[in-house]
Amino acid sequence: MAEIEKEPAAVSPSPSLGDAASPEPVATTAAATLPPALSPSAEETPGETKKKIDVLLKAVGDTPIMKTKKWTMERSRTIQGLMDFIKKFLKLDSAEQLFIYVNQSFAPSPDQEVGTLYECFGSDGKLVLHYCKSQAWG
Repeated sequence: MAEIEKEPAAVSPSPSLGDAASPEPVATTAAATLPPALSPSAEETPGETKKKIDVLLKAVGDTPIMKTKKWTMERSRTIQGLMDFIKKFLKLDSAEQLFIYVNQSFAPSPDQEVGTLYECFGSDGKLVLHYCKSQAWG
């Protein structure tokens, strides 16, 4: 008997879907109203993020791997500042050498700004840099 009672309940959602169909245009209208209000703030956010960029750091060879690979940093940070940060993060001696490579091909100069490298070699909204303790490429 309980199953028979459930069958009419299964039929009743169909009329409620018809009832729900009429509120959907209202919801769509409300949704259409919300995105334009959200769009300007969404446009402001990328302007703010342009001051900082995403950098993906990948280890090469016998260099310890960083648990956090994706970092957000200021465009004005130099490669030397990035190398110092990686050395501190990995707890390497300050006397140990650390090499950073762009696109697995060349080592930028230590005074090069990360933002400039991002503009030239960044892709998919991030800059991919490889770091290692021994000379690998170039």
